[in-house]
Amino acid sequence: MKSSVELDKMLMSINRKGYPAYKELKGSYQFAGFVLHIDHVQGDPFAAPSKLSIQVKKDQAGFPLTMYDTDYKRIALQDHLTRLFTKSVSSYTFQAKGSGKSGLIGISRCGQEILERTAFKIENGDLLVRFEVGFPANGRTINAYELKKILFEYLPDAVKKSLFYENINKNEVRRVVELAEDQHTIREELIRRHLVAFVANGSVLPRESGISQRPMKNAVKFQSPASMEVEMKLPYAGLVKGMGIPKGITLIVGGGYHGKSTLLKALEHGIYNHIAGDGREYVITDDTAVKIRAEDGRAVSHVNISPFINDLPNKKNTVDFSTEDASGSTSQAANVVEAVQSGAKTLLIDEDTCATNFMVRDCLMQTVVSGDKEPITPFTLQARELNEKHGISIVLVAGSSGSYFYIADKILQMDNYQTFDITEKVKKVIAKVPEDNIEAEIKIPISVIFDKDKFRRIARSKRLDKKRDQVKIKQFGKDSFSIGKDTVDLKYVEQILDSEQTTTLSHCLKYLLEQMERQEQNVDVLVEKLWNQLRICGLEFLCQGTYIPSGMAQIRKQDIYACVNRYRGLL
Repeated sequence: MKSSVELDKMLMSINRKGYPAYKELKGSYQFAGFVLHIDHVQGDPFAAPSKLSIQVKKDQAGFPLTMYDTDYKRIALQDHLTRLFTKSVSSYTFQAKGSGKSGLIGISRCGQEILERTAFKIENGDLLVRFEVGFPANGRTINAYELKKILFEYLPDAVKKSLFYENINKNEVRRVVELAEDQHTIREELIRRHLVAFVANGSVLPRESGISQRPMKNAVKFQSPASMEVEMKLPYAGLVKGMGIPKGITLIVGGGYHGKSTLLKALEHGIYNHIAGDGREYVITDDTAVKIRAEDGRAVSHVNISPFINDLPNKKNTVDFSTEDASGSTSQAANVVEAVQSGAKTLLIDEDTCATNFMVRDCLMQTVVSGDKEPITPFTLQARELNEKHGISIVLVAGSSGSYFYIADKILQMDNYQTFDITEKVKKVIAKVPEDNIEAEIKIPISVIFDKDKFRRIARSKRLDKKRDQVKIKQFGKDSFSIGKDTVDLKYVEQILDSEQTTTLSHCLKYLLEQMERQEQNVDVLVEKLWNQLRICGLEFLCQGTYIPSGMAQIRKQDIYACVNRYRGLL
């Protein structure tokens, strides 16, 4: 390892040379209180910025062991310190002048959710923060004096303000860790009490706008119906009351714009913990829960959708169903099957984004169009068996059909963002109006969807080149990425909340395809192996043999399945 003095001399020696001379700086340098690693140097001032990292040893950082002695506390602390470091360096970005990306200082910008990221790592008390810097140039000539400002003034100041325990707000960081402990306790209580979700009284569920995840000002705060209110004794927040949604089938009804979808959206995002001040800090959902919707035009590869759709007029095989362009009903059927096979124990469904003919068929329609002429078995007919025999809970938002009442265990009504339990009221009504499903029958038992297909393999014509550096990935924000010549569209996988999660998924798919190229293997087996490696080794597992990028974030096994299932190379 070299010293910062040697780095200074090297900088001055390459000043005004051609930009490629910057590559001589790659290496590690000891500064006062931290080590600077220059991991990758950009080849041009207009290219992707250089990759740097800063390591602060445990004794220098000084954070008490009790703040990171469990994974959930460590992730919360990493998230908080990432935000502090980002805030510290943001005032310095582009303060160093030059052409192209000169002077850029970039690091992960965290949202409302608390996610593990490659941008920050705490290991045995040592801190490691990864970020990007645009090395300054005039044209394509090195401007060493501007880079010196970044490396010797801006970064040391940011490190001092955000990475040393003695210099940060201790009460604030303590509250971060305490909140993580409370959130973890609620997740444990969900399991112990057989709940799929908890929504604390006083939670603010509406968001600021369609493009902002901040809490809406002056919004109606959530209040649980008395019949569903549970109490949880949390380590730091003390006694917290709120609505516990039990396992089973929960129906949420109400008029338009009264908060049904807002509640469901909060439950969708409750798979992750949220930062203090978000309003949803104590909205906690089963972390395997998957949002199900129709997804016209998606690719479907070798999925058994026969419990929902069979006897198609074109004789297409629905036991081993594949298509380049799924309809609303076939895509939603595939989404249900894929979610269950990925390990989801809770399905979240909003009627507004569903294929109506997939969800329900009323008695008059059954009379006019007889069952033997209708290839779709409505979801309402399979939902009860899905729950009772296979333990899959369902939270469903609906407002158009009374058929949903007959399958629900709990029925909630939203009225001006207030929640009422109307289960007993509805049961009295439907007892007088029994459901007439004479024409409806279950043609294929739902149990067949639990048998994963054993023949999903990468098509030979779609295989990627064996050489890792020849596999090109290009990301298009949060919603999609291309790998090779194929584009993977994830815009309707609504629980992907951060573009860095999409980056991680692109690397996951690249890894899986490379494994299949070496030896043709079953897709599901490979996904499970990859997930186990990620749990053991972290996101860094995806970057073997290369520098670790700063822009990757925590995902779920369900997300990997969703990504693979939408890759057209499996067709």
